[in-house]
Amino acid sequence: MRSKGRGRSYAVAASGQWTDEEEGHRRLPAGEVHAWEPGRNETVCGLSLSRSRLIRFAGVTWTDTFPESGGAADRVQRQCPRCASVAGRRGSDARPAWHRTNPRP
Repeated sequence: MRSKGRGRSYAVAASGQWTDEEEGHRRLPAGEVHAWEPGRNETVCGLSLSRSRLIRFAGVTWTDTFPESGGAADRVQRQCPRCASVAGRRGSDARPAWHRTNPRP
């Protein structure tokens, strides 16, 4: 599944984790989540994964962390706003896309 940001696919790095026993003991993100590109050692907003002690979830996409997705958002408390501005944002805090209403000739 692709995210909004420049046609790239983002996974998730989070400050915590929990295990969903209903889905066969699958690890899921908890706490604060950040967008992360697999193969890189930092989040989209520039945090180092190891120094920030973030846990990688390569099997969870960024869009799964939105509450309306019904995905892995059960215990997500906060999405990084800087990551959301790059990877895509939906919900009540989403800003409309920039649009010029009266272009110059």
